[in-house]
Amino acid sequence: MSVMKRVTGIFQAKANKMLDKAEDPRETLDYSYQRQLEMLQKVRRGVADVATSRKRIELQADQLKASASKLEGQARQALGQGREDLATEALTRRSGLATQLTDLETQHAQLSAQEAKLIE
Repeated sequence: MSVMKRVTGIFQAKANKMLDKAEDPRETLDYSYQRQLEMLQKVRRGVADVATSRKRIELQADQLKASASKLEGQARQALGQGREDLATEALTRRSGLATQLTDLETQHAQLSAQEAKLIE
């Protein structure tokens, strides 16, 4: 029985030695480092995409605010001319823009939170 254990032990030692030679720690470390660099690049790309989306939403919100201001001015002008129907229509459209603006602000907050998570 001891001969069999000895042969098995020698065989396992040889097999481990061959695996150690095949698995160079430097190569493993280089591979791990390369994978981390790839993941870091993906995270940076994700942060850039989120920041771009956030900025796009900011621009859309600014445009909506400008349109709402313009509609309010048109409503005042229509009232000054005695055209309540036009003033009501302008204010109705302005109300729709306010709803869109609220939705954009919600999206902006979500994107800002995502960006903060990615940066941490």
